[in-house]
Amino acid sequence: MAVLKIKVASIIGRMTALDNVTAVCGKAGIFHPDNPLSFYSDTSDFSPLNEENPYIEPLQQLADAVDGNHKRLYLLDAPALEGVNYTEDEIDAYISTISEKFGGLQADRSDAQQRIEDYSREISQISHFTGMALDLDSIRECSYIKVRFGFIPKESFEKLKHYDQNPYIIFFPCSSDDEHYWGIYFSPVDQVSEVDRIFSSLYFQRVRLAELKDTPEQAVADLRSAREVQLERIQRIDSQLSSLWEQEKDHCLKLYSWLREHSVYFGIRHFAARYNDNFILTGWIPAEDEALFRAELDKIPSVELYFEDASEELAHSPPVKLKNHKPFKPFEFFVDMYGLPQYNELDPTTFVAITYFLLFGIMFADVGQGICVSIVGWLMWKFKKMKLGQALIPCGISSAVFGVVFGSVFGYEHVLDPFYQSVFGLKSKPIEIMEPDATVGIIIAAVCIGIFLVLTAILINIVCSLKQKHYQRALFGPNGIAGFVFYGGLVLGFGGQMVLGWPILSLPYILLVIVLPLIIILFQEVLGGLAEHRLDWKPDSWGSYIAENFFELFEVLLAYASNTISFLRVGAFVLVHAGMMTMVFTLADMSGGIAYILIVVIGNIIVMGMEGLLVGIQVMRLEFYEMFSRFFEGGGRPFKPVVVRGEF
Repeated sequence: MAVLKIKVASIIGRMTALDNVTAVCGKAGIFHPDNPLSFYSDTSDFSPLNEENPYIEPLQQLADAVDGNHKRLYLLDAPALEGVNYTEDEIDAYISTISEKFGGLQADRSDAQQRIEDYSREISQISHFTGMALDLDSIRECSYIKVRFGFIPKESFEKLKHYDQNPYIIFFPCSSDDEHYWGIYFSPVDQVSEVDRIFSSLYFQRVRLAELKDTPEQAVADLRSAREVQLERIQRIDSQLSSLWEQEKDHCLKLYSWLREHSVYFGIRHFAARYNDNFILTGWIPAEDEALFRAELDKIPSVELYFEDASEELAHSPPVKLKNHKPFKPFEFFVDMYGLPQYNELDPTTFVAITYFLLFGIMFADVGQGICVSIVGWLMWKFKKMKLGQALIPCGISSAVFGVVFGSVFGYEHVLDPFYQSVFGLKSKPIEIMEPDATVGIIIAAVCIGIFLVLTAILINIVCSLKQKHYQRALFGPNGIAGFVFYGGLVLGFGGQMVLGWPILSLPYILLVIVLPLIIILFQEVLGGLAEHRLDWKPDSWGSYIAENFFELFEVLLAYASNTISFLRVGAFVLVHAGMMTMVFTLADMSGGIAYILIVVIGNIIVMGMEGLLVGIQVMRLEFYEMFSRFFEGGGRPFKPVVVRGEF
């Protein structure tokens, strides 16, 4: 349970040194810049730096030149840029040259591609008229008749019957597709305007076939030859583009990486503030890197550097990065979903890891299905880098471990009996879930687990609140010492007397352990105000205060009850798993043969998908509502240092 210790760094120096300072901050990859004006009370002499980034335009020009030719720009590693430097004139000259070279070839390629598309469209249209023995030269020589080639929608073709009175409105289909008829109509020269108008109203689309020479077959052959020429042209251009890229690749990538680096460094300038000829830059760094960061900045003349612990700057909301050991790190995913802790707040990741691991395993206890869940999680993380997959790996392991306890392997409840006999000397598995006595025991155990976790969450809140000097919450609140005594005393008193027969519930016990804590919770704001020396500890109206807080106290009591009852779902899902697999095997036994195997396999897949999703959601709900809400406020902002490559 740890939050990375950080410090706030204040860097002051001459404006002439700002570029060198931002380069050090960017290369370090640990500097999270912040607004320096918020750290000073008098900022009348300060002004922000609103400068345009000079590296954005050449970066865009280079990317447009290269990306438009399907070549990929990527960042080179830092060692590849050692000693590399460019002047503005060199950048402009090179980008202009490379843009001209790539642009010229790309323009030629686009022209060839457009020609191919035009030829393909013409081939598609003319092909509808092949096989008709048409002599296009003879058609073109007609003086008294006009011939129109084209296509008409099928709906419009049906409407031609409405023009029976006009002898020239006749369409001769040659071929058809799903939507159109392709064909010809004829018209005398003196009637062509009227005939064209009518066919145009029927959405006739003309194909200029009569402008071609010879026959449609010859026209198609000529067009295909012309298209082949353009395809060969594209191949030559692609070869030229590949050769050009191989020649310029190293230079392009170096320039691109250099520009990206310096663009990131320049972006840090926007966080700096200027006063006269000086600047001030403020940001956060990990405390463990202070010495190295200081050593690099000390190399720059006229720069002064000051560090303060983030705990002294809580008013500025120090950014937070969780720092956990490898087994617990996957569960940071769930903490991030709820919200990062504040800098002076406890990181609940370890608590979440332990409780989520145990609860998921108990509720989804099956050796075979647990192993499958881990494998699926590993695949999700390995190939998709899904954080949920990383969290599923330990959850599946937990399911397999508790599957051994409950004796379930892909729903088979007695496969592990030989294991219990040889290792523990038992006749069969230790817990027979579906037996009435075991069912009651599972439900009681689930409630006990809930009580223990609620009390643990209250203890965590007490420790955290005392650390943060929130005495009202630590001592007098429903999740403080008063709440711990009341809830623990209530459980111990009634549980001990009803279950174990201990004579605990005496009048002094009730007054001191149950009634007194409730009174303290009722007056928590007054007592907290006195403990924290607040001037407004006394309410304006005692009557209104008592009435309002009485109903809030009633809500607190309901919350204790509902939080405890919520853990019944832990036992319920143990029974649900056994019940669902019993149903699968009932269906399989009714079928037999190959159907038995298919039903068992498909049934296991369905159960794993449904139950895995439901259990995951229900455990997360228990974490967030029954435990997190007692000690965790969240609201922290992430620590995001400026990095050029990768993630911090």
